[in-house]
Amino acid sequence: MRTARLHGITDLRVGNEPAPEAGPGETLVRVTAVGICGSDIHWYEDGAIGDARLDRPLVPGHEGAGVIVAGPRRGERVAIDPAIPCGTCRACQEGRRNLCYNILFSGNGVTDGMLREVMPWPSSRLHPLPDTVSDEAGAMLEPLGVALWALDLGRVPFGGTTAVVGCGPVGLLLIQLLRAAGVSRLIAVEPLPHRREAAAKWGADEVLDPTPASAPTSAPTRGAAAPDFSSYGVDVAFEMAGNDDAVHIAMESVRPGGHVVLGGIPGSDTTTFRASLARGKELTFAMVRRMNEVYPRAIDLAARGVVALDPLVSSRFPLTDAPAAFAAARRRTGLKVVISALP
Repeated sequence: MRTARLHGITDLRVGNEPAPEAGPGETLVRVTAVGICGSDIHWYEDGAIGDARLDRPLVPGHEGAGVIVAGPRRGERVAIDPAIPCGTCRACQEGRRNLCYNILFSGNGVTDGMLREVMPWPSSRLHPLPDTVSDEAGAMLEPLGVALWALDLGRVPFGGTTAVVGCGPVGLLLIQLLRAAGVSRLIAVEPLPHRREAAAKWGADEVLDPTPASAPTSAPTRGAAAPDFSSYGVDVAFEMAGNDDAVHIAMESVRPGGHVVLGGIPGSDTTTFRASLARGKELTFAMVRRMNEVYPRAIDLAARGVVALDPLVSSRFPLTDAPAAFAAARRRTGLKVVISALP
């Protein structure tokens, strides 16, 4: 069985390993599509993410779909929920399974992920995919779920105004969700031109380049000078970039008494901001920790065509070219890189 395993910083090796067997409560899945996430890039570049460190060779990958290869559900196409909560701790009992004290997460810590041909996974975490949702779109359900959970945490008022700071795949999916939710105005902020164009395509009313002395790239994009973000006064600002500049822009763009949702993951595991700005506006902050049991809703949104998932996939690689796929994702010249077992 071919597997891509991360042995150290930028040391991703594809090799053959013994095929796994399913344990109690598990099902074997042939993996057909895996998206490369920004958190995977943290593992690849830094050998760490947050307070977790690479202390053994690890199979990355947590955005995935596949086909069940054995048992009563054999042949069923599924989306693979990467989180395995314990179900018994206080967080689980209080309905916050994404905050489980004992959670196992695909491609994180001691839990091997999805960059392998076949993987065993708890049967309860395998969600049936409708025929209208492709395998690659099935892999994209994980970032869609993160965007959906961020929207839940933001408590956007009906017909309210919003800003999305950082228009990578999760930010772009959040833009689609906000537009579907009926916000009256949606501002997007992104330094990369191709992502600004995508933000405009998927529903942002105005797309801003946060860097000064830059030229506009499309009609709704403002450039030439760094915008005055404090003039927007949105109800809720979503930060999806993972750096202090983005956090500051989100704080500036929101109205007094507004909400700021922090969804980006900083490489340094540290976020800093001006306390005077936060206090002066009496801002309410929410932190996003993956997602909390939103896969059924995400699948329904994808099946009904409320969000577009397939167009976000900008390049595809076979598993044997996993190092090249990670190199492409690091360059950030596209939107979503997918490692696919499909022709």
